[in-house]
Amino acid sequence: MKIRNRLNPSDPCFSFEFFPPKTDAGTANLFQTLEELAPLEPGFVSVTYGAGGSTRDRTVDLVTRIKRDTGIETMAHLTCLGHTRDELRDLLRRLQEARIDNVLALRGDVPQGAPLVAPEDGGLRHASELVRFIRDEDFNFGLGGAGYPEGHVEMGSRDEDLRHLKAKVDAGLDFVITQLFFDNAFYFDFVERARRAGINVPIVPGIMPITNYEQIQRFTRMCGATVPMRLTLQLERLKDQPEALVQLGVAHATVQCMELLARGVPGIHFYTLNKSPATRMIVSALRART
Repeated sequence: MKIRNRLNPSDPCFSFEFFPPKTDAGTANLFQTLEELAPLEPGFVSVTYGAGGSTRDRTVDLVTRIKRDTGIETMAHLTCLGHTRDELRDLLRRLQEARIDNVLALRGDVPQGAPLVAPEDGGLRHASELVRFIRDEDFNFGLGGAGYPEGHVEMGSRDEDLRHLKAKVDAGLDFVITQLFFDNAFYFDFVERARRAGINVPIVPGIMPITNYEQIQRFTRMCGATVPMRLTLQLERLKDQPEALVQLGVAHATVQCMELLARGVPGIHFYTLNKSPATRMIVSALRART
């Protein structure tokens, strides 16, 4: 089923993102997490794709197995940097043969210090080009893309970033999933600006429950997300109290989600880091209120 058909403000779905584990034990843990989250009836799950295709085969194998073994709708992330057109075409065929109906089309991370260059065979440098390639090749995937409420860290301004998003949507995106954020004002402003720019596809907020102080420091430095000052002070006070910090992170994310749902989002996408407890607590609390 195409994910775009599950994004409905009158019946919003919850979805979960995972990354391909590096070990058999990690894979077993991931499927345990999936089993724990399954009763929450996720609208879909997604599996990330390493920079330069570093997890290419693991991503394809994992989405295939999740959909086959659990029946949960599964979306594969796909990045274009580091791939030739033939490689991308082959990957898309493999996903199609595995009955994967949805792809999150991404550029991928540029290796630190390296220039943004395309492969010699005329490969792709931007997510908008990947979206156009998939559409031109007549692959019948539902296509999602990434949006950045606070602007992409590489962009000179939020307006410039929004122009890139508009190019992706014009190329054929069906929906957008946002980068994580901790202040809903950024999301609502982003959606308003997107609508004014003529971007009318569903925009799904991405939420990451804070469960580790050092980890969230790294993530926010990488993606440019802002942690509100009041929350920052609370996290600093609890950084040596792991259980209390998790409770704070869950409470903050739950309040975020309640406001987002009250204001009509089409769904909420959770960045799980392959763990279930925090996300399970949040979604269980949200479902108890409906």
